[in-house]
Amino acid sequence: MKVQGLTSLGTAAAFAFGLASAVPARAQSEDTGAPDRSRLTIGVGAATLPDYEGADKNNITPGVVLIGKVADHDFFTRGTQLYVNLIPSRSGPGTNVELGVIGAARLDRTNKVDNLQVRALGKIDTAWEAGGYVGISRTGVITSDYDTLTVRVAYVHDLSDVHDSYVVTPQINYATPLSTRTLVSVGASADYVGKGYGRTYFAVTPAGSLASGLRTYSINDSGWKRYNLSAFILQSLSGDLRRGFGLGAGVLYGRMLGKYKRSPIVSDVGDADQLAAAVGLTYTF
Repeated sequence: MKVQGLTSLGTAAAFAFGLASAVPARAQSEDTGAPDRSRLTIGVGAATLPDYEGADKNNITPGVVLIGKVADHDFFTRGTQLYVNLIPSRSGPGTNVELGVIGAARLDRTNKVDNLQVRALGKIDTAWEAGGYVGISRTGVITSDYDTLTVRVAYVHDLSDVHDSYVVTPQINYATPLSTRTLVSVGASADYVGKGYGRTYFAVTPAGSLASGLRTYSINDSGWKRYNLSAFILQSLSGDLRRGFGLGAGVLYGRMLGKYKRSPIVSDVGDADQLAAAVGLTYTF
């Protein structure tokens, strides 16, 4: 098994377990009937992810997911990103507003990749990013008082001068419990990136072309990089989604777009269609 950092494609796959636990985390305490103000779900599993963003081969990557809340403040990981909501959220049916901060590490191509030509372009340093997000969620939408629709827009910027640019990610997710034991979630997202991001991860310089044999390729502006569609399921092993062990699984399809799809690391030696899958064990307390 090859161990590598979670790429931007892998974030949604790893996030499957956190998404699947979001609704139970807002449920009431079974013992007291009072809303739970603090809760934590830990997920440990493995995902099959593209070797790099735009690759045509996958590798197995372990991952850990955290989601919960402390004193009504939600937090969760999304791959190598940590989201923390600064606005307290209430439990039960109703609307909650999100306004939070994000800290992140971008690990794409920080380790050795399998494709020899892309490997010849050299490793890329870890990009340390920070930013924020805004969103709104509604619990009690269609199927019951417990299904949740969330719309969110996230923004992060590189603080480490690796790509010295930004990523904007609009997201939408719908999650609903089918019973006290089973919850399903579907979602969609997209990435809009700055020109520095494209130059760092998708361009091929003349020197890089000489070293790798790939054709030269330049990106000099911002644009939509990719979209993602995902579906996840969580099955409680304890009989109650709100506590104990669960088994989660998810699949994500991503499609590279525009100038990023036309990069030689994608169109010549990779694939614009990106598929990831994940499975893992969760524990909620």
